Amino acid sequence: MVSMKDISKVCGVSVATVSKALNDHTDIGEATKQHIRQVASEMGYYPNSAAKMLKTNRSRNIGVLFKDHAASGLTHEYFAMMLDHFKTEVEKQGYDLTFINTEGRSEEGRLTYLAHARYRSFDGVLIACVNDFLAPEVLELVRSDIPVVSIDHVYEGHTAVMSDNAQGMRDLVNFCYKQGHRRIALIHGEDRDVTSIRLDTFRETTKQLGLEIPEEYIRTSDYRDTDGAMKRTRELLALPVPPTCILYPDDFSALGGIDEIKAKGLRIPEDISIVGYDGIRISRHLVPRLTTLRQSTEQIGEIAAKKLIEAMERPGKVKPEQVVIGGEVYKGESVAQIG
Repeated sequence: MVSMKDISKVCGVSVATVSKALNDHTDIGEATKQHIRQVASEMGYYPNSAAKMLKTNRSRNIGVLFKDHAASGLTHEYFAMMLDHFKTEVEKQGYDLTFINTEGRSEEGRLTYLAHARYRSFDGVLIACVNDFLAPEVLELVRSDIPVVSIDHVYEGHTAVMSDNAQGMRDLVNFCYKQGHRRIALIHGEDRDVTSIRLDTFRETTKQLGLEIPEEYIRTSDYRDTDGAMKRTRELLALPVPPTCILYPDDFSALGGIDEIKAKGLRIPEDISIVGYDGIRISRHLVPRLTTLRQSTEQIGEIAAKKLIEAMERPGKVKPEQVVIGGEVYKGESVAQIG
């Protein structure tokens, strides 16, 4: 393994000068600094992360807590895209990512989220998605001294980066209304903050528009559950007065609705209109193209990274905030103009 002492011999300078060059100190000349770095690179020198951590008390490693209810992992395109942008930003600023892992151990040897974060010496943690944001094990991590930023859930004393689910739902309902739809149904996801915001906004917006939405038009199906979406769609289509438009909890769930609609011999949008949520790439390749709410995964990921790094690098000096990121309606072709 190449050491700074080896580099100092080749360059004819002291070990202290090599250290200053590699750590970008300003009290040595730029030409000397560049020469030492070039030699270090050619010799295959890599700084010892353990030694660097002892010196700086920072691992430059960020933990990611990501455990979704559907167990879809990184096949969940919304989170995959958001985390990709998060990863790009933190790596740009010299940090690495590690997923918090508590699986693959016996119950006796299983680490809690906080224990794993301590074990890996994370400088901070992104809580991207968990089955229960209020689970004791999650709250233990949130209440520790490790900086935390969360996605779509607010923890007191911590920054949260939120998709504007209220405005997103409002925009979708208004779009359907302008297309002439008055019988609008909603299939919403399982109970969580995001769901509550969307459901409350749906009720509020339809009421403001003067629409009377019967309770049987509102159904529950888990996010990314195509089977559940098929069943709920079947129930809605079987009503004596079925809706003319169905809003789904996400684009992937809408695929289940499409299958059921086609199985009934109905056409989209001529016989029934449908709307998704998220704006994942597959929705733009459906025939007809799916009308949906595109969430800005790029902004969400980048801002979450910047806010977490800020909290890590300025401990106790950063004011927690809720950053709300808007989306936009992708009109597609799945909502007919009626009336």
